[in-house]
Formats: sequence, C-alpha cells, structure tokens
Amino acid sequence: MRIIVAMDIINGKCVRLTRGDFSTSKIYNEDPLEVARKIEDHGISYLHIVDLDGAREKRLVNHKIMEKIASKTSLKIDFGGGIRTYEDLKCAFDYGAGQVTCGSVALKNSDLFLEWLREFGSEKVILGADCKGRKIATEGWMNESETDIIEFIDFYRKKGIVYTICTDIEKDGMLNGPSVDLYRELAAIEGIKLIASGGISSIDDIEELAATGCNGAIVGKALYEGIITLKELKRLC
Repeated sequence: MRIIVAMDIINGKCVRLTRGDFSTSKIYNEDPLEVARKIEDHGISYLHIVDLDGAREKRLVNHKIMEKIASKTSLKIDFGGGIRTYEDLKCAFDYGAGQVTCGSVALKNSDLFLEWLREFGSEKVILGADCKGRKIATEGWMNESETDIIEFIDFYRKKGIVYTICTDIEKDGMLNGPSVDLYRELAAIEGIKLIASGGISSIDDIEELAATGCNGAIVGKALYEGIITLKELKRLC
C-alpha cells in the first residue's frame, strides 16, 4: 500500500484544516520545500499536494510551489485543488504533477472530465470522491451535493477510472480514526484502486486500512502534530 504524505497549501505555507473548515487553518511550516525534503530523506516516495487557495478560488494558485518541490526532490506528486479547465490540468502536469486529482469537474461536468481521462489516461487522472454523510462534496468541501459516493465512483469506474481518493470530511483532521467500514466498501469496487484519507491517528490505523484492500493511505495532521513520525512511516515503506 502506498504511504502518502499530505501537504495542504494556503498562502504558500503548509497548513492543516479541521473538517475542511478554512477558519481552523493552522500553519505548520512556512517552507513547503523544507517539509518535502524531510519526507524524501525518510524514504517516503509519495506526496499529496492540495492547493487550498486554488480550491477556494477555482483556479490554480500554488502550482509554482509544486514546481519547486518537483524540481528539487524525487517525490511522486499528485496535485489537486483549483483544476477547472484544460489549461489548469496541463499546467499542473507541466509544473511537476505525476497525477492530478479532480473532484469538482467530475461532479459538475462529466463530459469534460471524461475528455481529460481519455487524453491523459487512468494512470495520471485521479477521481476525487470526498464525501460527507456518503454524499459527494466539492469546491474545497464548501459545497455538498446529493450524489451518492458509491454511485459516483461506480459511474466513473465503468468509464475507465482506476484511482480514486476519498476523504470522509467528518473525520478529516479529527485524529479519531478513519472510516474503515466506508473504505472497505469502496475498496471492494472491482477495478478501483482506493486511496483513503482522513482521521488517521496511528500506525494501527494505517495497517487496518491496508487490510481493507486500500491501494494507499494519506497521512496528514497526525504527522504534523507529531503523533506519527516520519521514522515510523519509513518503516512501513
């Protein structure tokens, strides 16, 4: 299973939110490259960058930070937040993303999302399927829909999507354990490589997610708060 470190960016700084609430933003480091280098030094290969400014403003904002990280480390980056147009998508790849995560476009403009999937392929385009109460939420989680998460993922599975990132918003940043039952259900969808996010607070949580069949697990606040260490993640890797 992939061990993936989350890096949320606001105003060029590494932050974490609680349940996607921008008013709870807490700065952990003003230099994302410094954080990225520490991650790399511990043998971790995968970095999940979320441009929270971009998600809120519906355009790319912090892509040059990704470019700096991509050019100065060997980390494999997936990038999300603010991707609304083909130009945004191409820019994300040009600035160093190996994969991109798209949620809002997938929900609101399936034809456009499927065009991107056909052009760039299922190894590079990740379906963002974040949810609250099993309903898809978008725009940096500010907008909730009535779309069921299982139906959402299954629709795109039939269209060729392979990778899906899901965050249970109610768990995000709460450090009280992930939604194991939900992720077990999603990981069982045939052909889907599920990346689980939200609530991880221990190595046991990560091992439990691995047992559900998840393809990856994203670790965020627990790492930045020192509850899980990079040395512990290195042993898992």
